Amino acid sequence: MEDAKKLEAFQAKIDADIKIEPKDWMPEKYRQTLIRQISQHAHSEVIGMQPEGNWLTRAPSLRSKKILMAKIQDEAGHGLYLYCAAETLGVKREQFLEWLHEGKAKYSSVFNYPTLTWADIGAIGWLVDGAAIVNQVSLQGTSYGPYSRAMVKICMEESFHQRQGYEIMVTLANGTDEQKEMAQDALNRWWWPSIMMFGPHDADSAHSNQSLKWKIKRESNDELRQKFIDKTVEQGLHIGLTFPDPDLKWNEEKGHYDFGAIDWDEFWNVVKGYGAGNKKRLAHHKEAHEVGSWVREAAIAYANKKNNIQKSA
Repeated sequence: MEDAKKLEAFQAKIDADIKIEPKDWMPEKYRQTLIRQISQHAHSEVIGMQPEGNWLTRAPSLRSKKILMAKIQDEAGHGLYLYCAAETLGVKREQFLEWLHEGKAKYSSVFNYPTLTWADIGAIGWLVDGAAIVNQVSLQGTSYGPYSRAMVKICMEESFHQRQGYEIMVTLANGTDEQKEMAQDALNRWWWPSIMMFGPHDADSAHSNQSLKWKIKRESNDELRQKFIDKTVEQGLHIGLTFPDPDLKWNEEKGHYDFGAIDWDEFWNVVKGYGAGNKKRLAHHKEAHEVGSWVREAAIAYANKKNNIQKSA
């Protein structure tokens, strides 16, 4: 009876749009859902640095290199904000990383696709970060306070990333025939993975309904996907690109774009670890984590020494 009353009071706070804070009572399933979602989000930000880092030394100009470097740095910061938010749920960052390295935790499957040309960096910024913004703007209203507050700064920076990617695509689309072909090829390869980022259709999502009830999510997978498609198609058509979906067309009655069937077999294949870059991405992260262990040890030793000096003063 006590738990039932607590759950009723908890849901009343959610319904009143009062943020849940780390020391508040929460159902264990709510806590576990947040642990899974926030840590997956953090892992995605950090792993997402890799396909772009692949082009850091090959960017076509000093300006583009500086912008790409700033973007990669932002993504590292986003991972930090999110790991900090996840730690408020009672799990140490080391545990989150251990789960990732053991394959027990996931990150966004879109980062397992290769970046073959400079146009791919444009497509990632325009499409992948564009999809992330649609999802993350919604998450600013999530019911868990630390997650909601982290999203505010992240969304500000993601909007810069999306503009950076679109600028690359605009430049290529207005360039030589070869550059136009590069832009179109990148769009062809990244379009479907980007709309898969929102997850399975609502009817097939194991967590969607409960997450919506608890306002962890404020909009469903399909609602967010539709928003992204409606916005992005217009941007692509404006610069003369075409989308790799023969069923894509404006539906005047609905006021939205209709689009073709998503290949969910491909999606689940990549999620399960069989994508082009799954093993490479995870192996690189493990190696970087091991090589960088001395930095963490030195930082901890310095902090401990500083604390000891302050205590003895």
